[in-house]
Amino acid sequence: MYARKLKVEIVVAGERRPCPLEWLDSFCMRNFTGEAEFDDTLPTGEGLLEASFRVDPARLAAALGSWLTQRGKGNGRPVQVEIHTD
Repeated sequence: MYARKLKVEIVVAGERRPCPLEWLDSFCMRNFTGEAEFDDTLPTGEGLLEASFRVDPARLAAALGSWLTQRGKGNGRPVQVEIHTD
């Protein structure tokens, strides 16, 4: 649907893994951030997103990491998000 394919990984306490689809779906589809640019994202699988060119991967990673940390997804530890173009 969108022009760019992004790979989304989370890092918690040095452990790296693909971001669960459920987390991506909650963040992207419900747009908890209030940032209109993130409306142009579509989760397509574990650790996978499609996005328009309006979406800045660095801003998306920071917003998603903050959101996941606030919701306790790191079990009390900060969640770092890394996004790479596929």
